[in-house]
Amino acid sequence: MNQSLALSPETLAAFTRQDDDGTTELNLAVENMHCAACLARIEGAYREEPGVTARANLTSRRLNLRFDPARADAAELVGRLSKLGYQAVPFEPSLTTARNRAEERRLLTALAVAGFAAANVMLLSVSIWAGAASGDMGPATRDLLHWISALIALPAIAFAGRPFYGSALEALRGRRLNMDVPISLAMLLAAGMSLHETWTSGAHAYFDAAVTLCFFLLVGRYLDRRARGRANSAAEQMLALGAVSAWVIEPDGSVQARPIAQVQPGQKVRVAPGDRVPVDGLVVSGDSNLDTSLVTGESLPRTVGPGDQVLAGVVNIDGALEVEVRAAGNDTALAEIVRLMEAAEQGRARYVVIADRVARIYAPVVHLAALATFLGWLLLTALPWQQALLTAVAVLIITCPCALGLAVPVVQVVASGQLFRRGILLKSGDALERLAEIDTVVFDKTGTLTLGRPELVEPEAVAPETLALAAGLAAASRHPLAQALARAAPETGPLAGVRETPGMGLEAEIDGRPVRLGNSAWCGLEAAAGSEDGVSEIWLGPTSEAPSWRFRFRDRTRPDAARVIADLKHRGLGVMLLSGDRTAVVEALAGELNIPEAGAELKPAQKVEKLAELTAAGRRVLMVGDGLNDAPALAAAHVSMSPALAADVSRTAADCIFQGEGLTAVTLALDVARRSQRTALQNFAIAFLYNLVAVPLAMAGLVTPLIAALAMSSSSLVVTLNALRLRVTAKGR
Repeated sequence: MNQSLALSPETLAAFTRQDDDGTTELNLAVENMHCAACLARIEGAYREEPGVTARANLTSRRLNLRFDPARADAAELVGRLSKLGYQAVPFEPSLTTARNRAEERRLLTALAVAGFAAANVMLLSVSIWAGAASGDMGPATRDLLHWISALIALPAIAFAGRPFYGSALEALRGRRLNMDVPISLAMLLAAGMSLHETWTSGAHAYFDAAVTLCFFLLVGRYLDRRARGRANSAAEQMLALGAVSAWVIEPDGSVQARPIAQVQPGQKVRVAPGDRVPVDGLVVSGDSNLDTSLVTGESLPRTVGPGDQVLAGVVNIDGALEVEVRAAGNDTALAEIVRLMEAAEQGRARYVVIADRVARIYAPVVHLAALATFLGWLLLTALPWQQALLTAVAVLIITCPCALGLAVPVVQVVASGQLFRRGILLKSGDALERLAEIDTVVFDKTGTLTLGRPELVEPEAVAPETLALAAGLAAASRHPLAQALARAAPETGPLAGVRETPGMGLEAEIDGRPVRLGNSAWCGLEAAAGSEDGVSEIWLGPTSEAPSWRFRFRDRTRPDAARVIADLKHRGLGVMLLSGDRTAVVEALAGELNIPEAGAELKPAQKVEKLAELTAAGRRVLMVGDGLNDAPALAAAHVSMSPALAADVSRTAADCIFQGEGLTAVTLALDVARRSQRTALQNFAIAFLYNLVAVPLAMAGLVTPLIAALAMSSSSLVVTLNALRLRVTAKGR
């Protein structure tokens, strides 16, 4: 892609997205962001800008910009990267994949050239060493072999080292330092010193070391890129599954392929068997089975027909469908999931902040350490300056902080991707870290421990006018009991002017008089609240047209709830049940699931107070809830989870969202979080141990530039491969 075209205001406008809160979001691919110092510098460029939030991801080399369009301009924000020496283009999955493949091919070509040159120069060096050892080679022959080595090595170093030189030059133009600056300096110093020795008929030239150094550095760069590709983000994979076009049914009945950006709500699209559904919408005609595992985490196909909802990204298995568009492009549920995944992957956990702060100071420290090494060896020893310079070159190479910069981000990306594939969506970058710290799990009841699909008991016993009135009120609520009541009278439409009070109930005016539907106290029926039969209930307050009525419901517990509770207790975690439901119902469920502590008839504020008491006692609480009345508690907990079918406000407040009817997502998330924490700490230990051992050895002259190149590349690969073990352990569950 031509960069000037990519950065034009028209092109940027096509890649920006307006959020509901008025902010604009833009995702950029930053190709030459190689290390944690790059990440810190890029984010630092926007830190003081009012109304702008920048989050860079080192693993996927992406930058997410969120800004107020009234206070910042997209072109100016992107242009700021160019001034720093970074190449940025709007992120688009297919183009990014193509660029990554092209970069891999360039690295492989450079690797092949460096390897060929290294092998040939090494053969010449063996001849020089053998001749010097036997005394049979004269200075003229030695100089000739040195010049032949130079003719092979110098062009190879110039060509194969371009990935490093280009990045270093861009950094220097932007008046900054990155990891490729010391690497380029090391290769050029080794090659320049060798050329000086050859020009002056010196006894020692290091063309073999210089070109082999380039070869090993390229091996490390290529393997690092491949390893990061295996740890690519789940959000990036999800983006690739979004449709780029759809078959739109025109008013005259013809079918035309249109870019997804041109598809509008209200239009109809045709989805052939085997295709992915390109939009969110309702099936107008046709019957088929859908593979919904992408969105719901369920492996079994789902049968759909006219009137059923379908979501973008799911696969149409065996029947043609005609779908009326409700949302397309950036407005689909798939796009929203992608945005949540990106927010989690680009978040800043405590460990990431620590690594970033350490990495920021690496550039001056590296160059000062190399300079001190050179001067120390030159002034304090009798060794020639060439040996002092080689030792300084080794220090330049070995002190790269890539392992430290990758230690945590690669763990976050791999772990969040594994959880997503199991139906768990992380919304917060530090959710994994906080999940690993919890010691108490607090559950809501309805819709959390139960399926949240209660059924009205004996609807035939209710007077039709009473049922119609209650169903009209209930249709305005997302509460599971209200929804069940509305389903019992599907022919009844919602009443106008209904107001909901979280934790209490619904209210509307009928013929100038208030009518309430909710708990008995809300309806002014305290005296009638003594029923203790253990079922859930909703009361309809008395009106002039209908008497008070108690609607009873039964709700099945989630099939794995008892096993999950037992697993949590086996892990040594405290388990509690907090619910706004009646005492008899809550105690019955707590006894069924063997939950030792339970609170009933709690208002939202009281749930928050309970969590505050637990926090004051030193407990780290995971809150799992789904209702409107759970939103304050979800926000107040140390970390929170919510089912995917929860109320919108609850999903917004929660740190994690899980799909499906099972609760095993809770234990899976906790296990992955704890393994992620251990892996991140292991990566920190690897990175610090590497620097603790490698830097003193290099400064002491015990490490050659070749060994330094191998060590530097290996440290980055080790932390990446260590993080990839999470993929194996997650599959093993």
